Amino acid sequence: MENQGASVVITHHILDGKQSQYEKWLDEIVPVTKHSEGFIDLQIIRPIPDLTFVYTVIIRFDTINHLKKWMQSEDRKQLIEKASPLFRKNDHYQIRSGLDFLFTPENEGNKVPVRWKQFLATWSAIYPLSVLIPALIIPVLRYLNIPANHYSDGFINSGIIVFLMVFAVMPNYTRLIKKWLYQ
Repeated sequence: MENQGASVVITHHILDGKQSQYEKWLDEIVPVTKHSEGFIDLQIIRPIPDLTFVYTVIIRFDTINHLKKWMQSEDRKQLIEKASPLFRKNDHYQIRSGLDFLFTPENEGNKVPVRWKQFLATWSAIYPLSVLIPALIIPVLRYLNIPANHYSDGFINSGIIVFLMVFAVMPNYTRLIKKWLYQ
């Protein structure tokens, strides 16, 4: 795992009315994170206004050791302590490799389905999207006079498919097939 890199999925449940303070805190912690040894990238998934209150931050590092070093650093500890009055729940995170985070609901702890079930679940979700999305998007692109180009069409289609997989399909689909996935 040392050479495969590692990701941490952090969830913060923010108290009502504290979102703007949390956003300011993100402006403080993100640059510090980006300057950590082995940092690759990070994504912040913000809550849906008036519907959810959970922020999810996914941070990737080149090695598990660099990720652990950041997670256990004094800088991070101090910044988490500073933000803790904004949290509805404590700082929660899970260290993962690959796409495991798609299959690990918050309430499942560290339990991850076996790889062959992850493969079948992902494939069965991506296949219909890979047929449906191009059938819907390509005509829209041509209607908007965007010229046909294999690379740009593939870029747009794959972006939409990945977005749907991460934010809409897999969270709901894994809940639906939860019993099978975790047995």
